Amino acid sequence: MNLPFNLTLVSLLISALLLLPLVTSAQEITLEPGDEAPSFTAMADNGEQWNSDDHVGDSIIVVFFYPAAMTGGCTAQACSFRDNRTKLTEMGAEVVGISGDTVENQRIFKITNNLNFPLLSDTDGSIARSFGVPVREGASSITREVDGEEVVLSRKVTTARWTFIIDRDGTIVYKDTQVDAAGDSEAVISAIERLAVR
Repeated sequence: MNLPFNLTLVSLLISALLLLPLVTSAQEITLEPGDEAPSFTAMADNGEQWNSDDHVGDSIIVVFFYPAAMTGGCTAQACSFRDNRTKLTEMGAEVVGISGDTVENQRIFKITNNLNFPLLSDTDGSIARSFGVPVREGASSITREVDGEEVVLSRKVTTARWTFIIDRDGTIVYKDTQVDAAGDSEAVISAIERLAVR
């Protein structure tokens, strides 16, 4: 009488065990300087696809992951890159910011703060995970005033604040997992100078 139940239970356990390596491997990705950077494509704030493969070889790429558009630390971080963009461009670097925000959130964030680099929408956290960046799932939202109107910005995932520098050959040459939001761009500039990234 209990045989069908036991077979069902065993079947469920086997299925769970088969899926376990997939879940674990996704959570255990660790990229360090010297590793090849993963390729990624995402929708940017302007509604167009941004593909990393189109930029590797042409520029040093600074990729900064941030938790949420229009929040204090993330605004300070993004504005620091905005203010130092000329210096970074002179060094041959282009900047791209990535978060779990929607394209519309990124558009509002960019316009509100006069940001001068692409913001990419990683709504499922897959790009962050490919870099080993911790992703916290769960809905979150904030309300901000934009052009005199209250706007609700929501997201399904929130990433940790990590920054990477990718050399022209596609190699990660810098990784910061303890980012000082307001000083991130200065730290990146110092790293490019110190590492003599070309």
